[in-house]
Amino acid sequence: MAAGASPGAHVTSDIYQGNAFRLMLPSWVVIGIFLLVPVMLMGIYSFLTKEFRGGVIWDFSIASYDRFFLDRGLFGDESPTIEWTYINIFIRSIYQALMATVLCLLIGFPTAWFIATRSERSRPVWLFLITIPYWVNLLIRTVSMKFLIRDSGPLNEFLLWSGAITEPLGLINTDLAVQLGLFYSYLPFMVLPVYASVERYDFTLSEAAADLYAGAWATLRLVILPVVKPGIVAGCILVFVPSLGAFLAPDLLGGAKNFMIGSLIEEQFKGSAGNWPFGAAISMILLTIVMVVLLIYARSQQKQEQKS
Repeated sequence: MAAGASPGAHVTSDIYQGNAFRLMLPSWVVIGIFLLVPVMLMGIYSFLTKEFRGGVIWDFSIASYDRFFLDRGLFGDESPTIEWTYINIFIRSIYQALMATVLCLLIGFPTAWFIATRSERSRPVWLFLITIPYWVNLLIRTVSMKFLIRDSGPLNEFLLWSGAITEPLGLINTDLAVQLGLFYSYLPFMVLPVYASVERYDFTLSEAAADLYAGAWATLRLVILPVVKPGIVAGCILVFVPSLGAFLAPDLLGGAKNFMIGSLIEEQFKGSAGNWPFGAAISMILLTIVMVVLLIYARSQQKQEQKS
């Protein structure tokens, strides 16, 4: 019996002992139906053969993976060479996702710090303002960004009126437009986890660093960032992963020259002319890369914890 407990009291730590499986069963059912089964189906489809008129033929092969990595000519009878078209799209997607993550971090960290240092009564208001955009569908938000930065949009009209520019900025169909779209879509994914870490930060540590003559940058680098690092890492993952597979921002803001991997996957599942096995193969490659990166990070974190 726990110390200080009355004779008739129950020890709450033993209430769920032996019931873990039954309590977790609903979660496992949901995960199995809505996550594992779709991923398994995607993996199976990636090894099927595309039918000429659309759909699939249940003839298993690695042709879809071969098409992604190797170019065998128009009729498939030439010596294989590296297929840089799809690989470059993948590299561009990683670059765009990284830049969007960096931009979200540069804006999201000060924002989270500002909210966490407000009074307890005003913090819910600031958090409410951060989450308001999520009341609107992602498609509508992306279209609104396109309207804002187009040549005749409010941004260019204001800059022309103020005399800051003499001709409209060509932002549409550029890398910057895609990054702005991703930033606008996923900024709260950075702010909220960083805010959760900053809120638990002991601000007396900053005061102690100042007493030891540490400057603002030294305090940030040596005291604050190591403490709030879990929130920063969580925010970076939450922004990078969906940005890597995004297709709305590249389609609406980037155009054909800024094709990303999500757009390529989307194209394979459109209409009867789509190539479902190839789209599934690209999806599995993307999923594998993301999982490998996350596992490497988790392994490195585990080693650091063991050392400490």
